Amino acid sequence: MTRKSHTRLIHEGDYAAEVEVELIFEDIGWSPCLSLEDAYKLDDVRQALRQGDLETASRLGRVYHLTPVGI
Repeated sequence: MTRKSHTRLIHEGDYAAEVEVELIFEDIGWSPCLSLEDAYKLDDVRQALRQGDLETASRLGRVYHLTPVGI
């Protein structure tokens, strides 16, 4: 089993968050996969962004406000 650090991008509404997770690579089964803790962490960030709770989302990852660019 090999573990590798990876950044996941979560997008909700006008916000996006970069969240550090650990991918698990195995020789058998589905690979790569996330630990249960990291999966819950991604869910928590997504829920916080939906509710506009930027403080909680910022504790779990780096939060960005997205601004549309008009052409």
